[in-house]
Amino acid sequence: MSQECKFVQEPHKLLVIPGPIEVTDEVLYANAHPSMSHMSADFAYVFGNCLRMTRDILYSANAQPFLIAGSGTLGWDQVSSNLVEPGENALVLHSGYFADGFADCLRTYGANVDQVKAEVGDAVKESDIETALKSKTYKIVTVTHVDTSTGVAEVARRVSPDTLIVVDGVCSVASEEIRMDDWGIDVVLTASQKGLGTPPGLSILVASQRAIKVVYENRKTPITSYYASWKKWLPIMNAYERNGAAYFATPPVNLIYAYHASLQQIVQGPVSLEDRFKAHKEASRRVKHAAAALGLRCVPLGEDVSANGMTAIYFPDGLTASDIIPRLLRKDIVVAGGLHASIKDKYFRVGHMGATAVDTKRGDVDRVINALNETLAEAKASKA
Repeated sequence: MSQECKFVQEPHKLLVIPGPIEVTDEVLYANAHPSMSHMSADFAYVFGNCLRMTRDILYSANAQPFLIAGSGTLGWDQVSSNLVEPGENALVLHSGYFADGFADCLRTYGANVDQVKAEVGDAVKESDIETALKSKTYKIVTVTHVDTSTGVAEVARRVSPDTLIVVDGVCSVASEEIRMDDWGIDVVLTASQKGLGTPPGLSILVASQRAIKVVYENRKTPITSYYASWKKWLPIMNAYERNGAAYFATPPVNLIYAYHASLQQIVQGPVSLEDRFKAHKEASRRVKHAAAALGLRCVPLGEDVSANGMTAIYFPDGLTASDIIPRLLRKDIVVAGGLHASIKDKYFRVGHMGATAVDTKRGDVDRVINALNETLAEAKASKA
């Protein structure tokens, strides 16, 4: 598609929040595909390819992708309604804002939820995870992002091998390496608008065959959601992967075309998956080092718990969001405020995923660093 596409986006502010992110011209052009029947052979082929390439990004041989219209939050509903029956125990590893949401969703569907909380800027310690898993039987353990998922998986397999391991990878899929099969992960949930470089609106979840078995063979009570039920969606996904079509609810046809264009760039493009991950790591290093050179402190306590797709930076002493974010906006740089409840007003977030990280010819990271330098100087001068 990249050779055929002559479409170029109009000049616009650089979007460097942690999602939605900048999308390539080819992806945006694909989103403008003429209306198609979701039951047509042409669309079925594209949908089937999306399923296969989604699996490839997670280095999985046989895990089951679910591509459903919705936000990443729909992944929580899928996990909560399909894998956990009312009254069963769920362990949520809490390292920030999204863990609270996942816990709330699980409770909504009747789970008994315990949380193990990390210090702000840190990950939950493996010793604390082991202690929790030994205390009672948990149906699932959830971890946000991927920085600690390998350690969580190792502890869970050793201490509680029947516990399903769920990774909320909304901010990490396609910007961080996730080897789903090798690491023994049962569910990875994400969304289209972050590292996968597609406009918002597609809930993307990949489930291991062990997780699928829980739904089809081990569950004692009915699934507690209609729209999120894997029993409704699995026949649809299977049909599309056979390049056929089936119907439960209408998929977001144009968004699937856009996702397909992005997946082709990620999986089949000139930059390998491994090199994409290296590019994200380098973009992350540059932004974090630039912040440090300005005397700014990042929220993560160390590189081992830092995400490669985004940087969370504390405002310097004497300055607040109103001193920094509007000035960046006037320089056509769009960043995001804080989310973590206990420090919400003390930091801001810069995203560097997808094209921003991988296509260095765009100069996005340079623009962000230059704007940050200028903004900090201006903000400090205004206080003098």
